[in-house]
Amino acid sequence: MTTPPEICDTGCGLNATLRIISGKWKPLILFFLRNGPKRYGEIKRLIDGVSDKVLIQQLKDLEADHVLARTDYKEVPPRVDYALTPLGRSLAEAIVPLCTWGTENASEMASIFAKRDASP
Repeated sequence: MTTPPEICDTGCGLNATLRIISGKWKPLILFFLRNGPKRYGEIKRLIDGVSDKVLIQQLKDLEADHVLARTDYKEVPPRVDYALTPLGRSLAEAIVPLCTWGTENASEMASIFAKRDASP
C-alpha cells in the first residue's frame, strides 16, 4: 500500500495529524474524552477558558473528522454526550506522551513563558 503523496510531501503524516488537532482546544477535548464519554457541560467545566461558541465549533469539527461521536438521546430535557471513535481513541493516546513531556518540563516551560511574556 502506498502513502498518498499529499501526506508524504507535507510531513509524512504529521501534517494530517495537525490538521485534525489544530485549534487551541481540540487536543484537550481528545485528552479528556479518552477516559469515556462526557456530556457537553462536563467538557466545558474541564476546559478552563473556552467559550461556548468555540467549544461547539471544535466539537463539530472533531465529529466531522470522525474522531468524535455525538449521541443525542432524544430526551427532554436534552441529553447529548460525546465519545471518541476508535480513530479518535488512537489519536488521544498519541497525545498522552505530549502531556507527560509537559508535566516533566513544567518548571522550565513556566520560566520560558514568563520571559517571553515579559518581552516587549
